[in-house]
Amino acid sequence: MKYWSRLQKGETIEADGRVLTQDMILGPARKGLKVTYCTDTRPCENIVNNAKDADLFICEGMYGEPDKLDKAKEHKHMTFYEAAAIARDANVKELWLTHYSPSLMKPALYADEVKKIFEASVVAKDGRSIDLRFED
Repeated sequence: MKYWSRLQKGETIEADGRVLTQDMILGPARKGLKVTYCTDTRPCENIVNNAKDADLFICEGMYGEPDKLDKAKEHKHMTFYEAAAIARDANVKELWLTHYSPSLMKPALYADEVKKIFEASVVAKDGRSIDLRFED
């Protein structure tokens, strides 16, 4: 509908001899959905701010091995644990770790330790999908 945006902003539309109002078309207001994606960076406060209260946070976890923090810093990437801390601090609903180092052969081995930082963490694989639903 070509008037959708204007109706969302609360405008009253007169078209084709009819008056259209927001309540006729849009239904009751509801909370939107928020997905935040982040990769190829070190942790910073902007990521926490942008991911705040996201329904889904997809974030790089280049390294799962606890001894790879120096390498992550050197190559400007994150560890699983740093990504989990961001998810926790940003109060997201779910974290999907992605963008693993080619040297990381079994990322799932580190899932239990990551969940100690942020329980709703997933060590994601290619092809993972989800249907996000609006709250009732």
